[in-house]
Amino acid sequence: MLKEFKEFALRGNMVDLAIGVIIGGAFGGLVNSIVADLLMPIIGLITGGIDFTNLYVQLSGQPVASDLEAARKAGATIAYGNFVTLAINFLIIAFVLFMVVKVMNRLKTSSEPPVAAPPEVPADVALLTEIRDLLKKG
Repeated sequence: MLKEFKEFALRGNMVDLAIGVIIGGAFGGLVNSIVADLLMPIIGLITGGIDFTNLYVQLSGQPVASDLEAARKAGATIAYGNFVTLAINFLIIAFVLFMVVKVMNRLKTSSEPPVAAPPEVPADVALLTEIRDLLKKG
């Protein structure tokens, strides 16, 4: 059983998957930083200083709190600003992954050697092939 587990865990696809997950986690942190530190301040400036991370709807009937944490302590709260930020993160990650796959597909197709055309049949061989086919027909 230990031998089977070792073969399973060290299989090439499993190692590739582990590397992909680690790189994906690092990439996710990078995208979060880009969105939170670069894009959201620009979007906030365009929208008149709105900070999306603190946008919420208070459902508990309590008076509206000054920030999201206080609103969550006061009762049921829908934090849609956080959702907007995560949706922007998702769109950026999806676009970048689309571009990576597109480039990989282009590299894959350009790196494949072109299929060689079959060599042209000499005229005498073609003539002999026609004669053979006519003799087979009768």
